[in-house]
Amino acid sequence: MDFKSLMSAQIAKSKPPPSKSPSSPSPAPNSPTSTTSSKYVRRADLEASRQAAYLVEQAKLSAEREERLAKKRKLEEEEEERNARREEKLRKLAEESRRRREEEEQQEERKRRKRLGLPEVPDQLALEDGKTGEGKEGTGEAGEDIPDDELRSKLRELGEPATLFDEDHSARLKRYYALTQTALATSQKLSNGPIPTTLEPVAAKDMLLPSTLPLQPGTKEHAFLYRQLASYFTLLLTEWSQALSERDELVKQSSSGKAAYNNYLVVLKDLTPLFRQFEKQSLDPSLLEPICKIVRSAQKRRYVEANDEYLTLSIGKAAWPIGVTMVGIHERSAREKLHESSSGKQAHIMSDEVTRKFLQSIKRCISFAQTRWPPEDLGQLMG
Repeated sequence: MDFKSLMSAQIAKSKPPPSKSPSSPSPAPNSPTSTTSSKYVRRADLEASRQAAYLVEQAKLSAEREERLAKKRKLEEEEEERNARREEKLRKLAEESRRRREEEEQQEERKRRKRLGLPEVPDQLALEDGKTGEGKEGTGEAGEDIPDDELRSKLRELGEPATLFDEDHSARLKRYYALTQTALATSQKLSNGPIPTTLEPVAAKDMLLPSTLPLQPGTKEHAFLYRQLASYFTLLLTEWSQALSERDELVKQSSSGKAAYNNYLVVLKDLTPLFRQFEKQSLDPSLLEPICKIVRSAQKRRYVEANDEYLTLSIGKAAWPIGVTMVGIHERSAREKLHESSSGKQAHIMSDEVTRKFLQSIKRCISFAQTRWPPEDLGQLMG
């Protein structure tokens, strides 16, 4: 036996015997499935299975995406519906609040006009009805017809002639409505100062009062003088209000700060009747000229002179007798001078309560003016 045979016999002994199942037949030696079915898979089959799995996954993702979009659209629609309901509720609340605020403002305006002595605010609906009622039969361009006797009485109340030359009833009625509309427009045009007034303000350069006062009533110079006085006091009160508002909060809350603000409110209240007399140009000439002197001295920053003019105006130079004034049964000539009330001697502060209050308010205004516009000469400061 050669070496090759020996080695083959030894190798055959070292290999374990193959285990065979009795139930499964052994495949044919040359069958292709015996070698490839358990070890290899076709690439086309792998690609087909991968494509099928991908399509299933994409369909699942698409269904989930559509479900999420549907939920999102539903939430957005619900949110829009809630926002619409909220906006509608807010709009109704704002409309109700605006209407209530307008009613309160109208009530406050009525109270203010009643306090200041101004005419009542006309109703807007009544004004619109009056405008639409123009051109009615028998009245021309005026409003509704008024009996002739009543119309003449109303014209007299306005201070106008009851009838003009060659004026018929329709012309008289048209003139009455023109006067009332003019008065209404004038009464509604108020300034925005601390004390509302119908007087048109003048420029700061035109506020200085002239040395010669136009005391002739009914002239343009006389009307301009009242505008100058109202503009000066409006400027002074505005500066006073601004000075009070610029204080520190601690000063405002202190007792002295509250007292100063209350004094300012008292001055506004007491000067209101004076402004009403400025508007009507009905101030007593014995008061108009001294007040103009006080204002002119204050404008020139001569506050001592203004104080002297105030004392002359308020207290006067008349003798104030004390005690027994009638000794005998005969009236002496010197005693007659005690009761004289000529110019410069009458004590206007004793005239009535309204005059006394606005004269004291003028004095407080001059006291503030010397702190706001101090004089160059310190000798012109009031004590």
